Amino acid sequence: MAVWNKLVTALRGAAHEAGEAVTDSQALRILDQEIRDADNDLNKSKEALAEIMAKQKLASGKLQATRTKVAEYEGYAIKALETNDEALALEVAGKISLLEVQRDEEEAQNAAYTQSVEELRAAIHAAQTHIKRLKQQADTVKATESVQRAQATVAGRYTGSQSRVQNALDSLERIKQKQAERGARLQSAAELAREGSEDVLDAKLRAAGITAQQGSAQTVLERLKAQQQQAK
Repeated sequence: MAVWNKLVTALRGAAHEAGEAVTDSQALRILDQEIRDADNDLNKSKEALAEIMAKQKLASGKLQATRTKVAEYEGYAIKALETNDEALALEVAGKISLLEVQRDEEEAQNAAYTQSVEELRAAIHAAQTHIKRLKQQADTVKATESVQRAQATVAGRYTGSQSRVQNALDSLERIKQKQAERGARLQSAAELAREGSEDVLDAKLRAAGITAQQGSAQTVLERLKAQQQQAK
């Protein structure tokens, strides 16, 4: 049972390594796709920001108009009080009360839009920084991958060329050795041929009653006698 468990564990490990190998081989492609997805999400976030900013701008304008109306009707109420027309002042005060409720709602809505704009701007800025860093890392990884592939190709070719050069040098050495052996054989054959030719000549001289050694000795003796006479 323990052996079976070890076998299962080994198979799971092999499957994990195979999965990692496939993932690693597609790492650059996956990274590029993730960057494209992040860019798409960023563009959507920018579109959403533009839409919220537009709504915030409209809400701010509406709020400002309501505040202006409140101030306007407050002025009317004060004038009514100055003329001792409390009934009119009370009616204007009711209008002011409704405007103030509307103003408070618009202020809350405008504040929510403002907060959303700030938060979305911060998120977009963080996303842009993250995407920029991803792109830089991707460029670095791609450049490193290209350099390493080139280095591997050069190294492979260099190793192959070194092997071919060494084989060529070995072949040249064998050729030189064969040439040296052939030259030695030719030289030996020539020497043997010369020795054979000299033996034949000596035989012919002896047959003719001529001794090369005696003639040579007599010549040397005559030369020595001449030197002796000159010395006297």
